[in-house]
Amino acid sequence: EYKAVNLSDLETLATEAGLAKITVADLIAAGIVNGKQPVKILAGGALTKKVDVEANAFSAAAEKAITEAGGTVTKL
Repeated sequence: EYKAVNLSDLETLATEAGLAKITVADLIAAGIVNGKQPVKILAGGALTKKVDVEANAFSAAAEKAITEAGGTVTKL
């Protein structure tokens, strides 16, 4: 079972921490996930920043939104 993380969470983390790349370790450090479950990025909210994202899985809509913003998707 995946722990869901929305695009809005990535947007907030990228803005507040000034990150151009977000990994699962970054999500754990920010308290968004606990590290006990694999992470799936979902398309909730909006992503306006170019961010390279590493996670265990992505919804098709989230993957599209990340790449359309200029970022990349890396499946672990």
